[in-house]
Amino acid sequence: MNQMTPHLSNAASAATATSAGARIAVICASWHTDIVDRAKQSLLGEFDRSPTPPGKVDQFEVPGAFEIPLLAQTLARSGRYDAIVACALVVNGGIYRHEFVGAAVIDGLMRVQLDTGVPVMSAVLTPRDFHDHEEHKRFFAEHFVKKGVEVAQACLMTIAGLRRAHLALAAA
Repeated sequence: MNQMTPHLSNAASAATATSAGARIAVICASWHTDIVDRAKQSLLGEFDRSPTPPGKVDQFEVPGAFEIPLLAQTLARSGRYDAIVACALVVNGGIYRHEFVGAAVIDGLMRVQLDTGVPVMSAVLTPRDFHDHEEHKRFFAEHFVKKGVEVAQACLMTIAGLRRAHLALAAA
């Protein structure tokens, strides 16, 4: 996901056509909402520029990153969504637990994806160094804008790829 450009590549442009009409759930943690909302707004903007019709993206909020996998599992099992996108910022708050939380969340999201067959995209970031001052807040807010675009593009490309795979398997 880190290799994508801020604008749709040729592959991403083709993928958006194949992902038209997709229903997507976006789950955001409310911790550091000022930063996490930047990812949410940029990914929603990217979806608006795609063939994903308005009203096909549902937004959900959870208290923190740790709560995301359970909601993602509930939404994936509902059969209502073609993909789920998770956004959160897990920071080192002075006690050594951020790495465990980040790993648990990413592992949980992967498990949801593999257990349900519904793609789960992650913009759950765990920076090595984050300090609650203006310079870091500004840096990570800008970084989350970029990550929001990248995760939206990855989501659309994944939906399109899975749809093509299902068509190919059905034709075989």
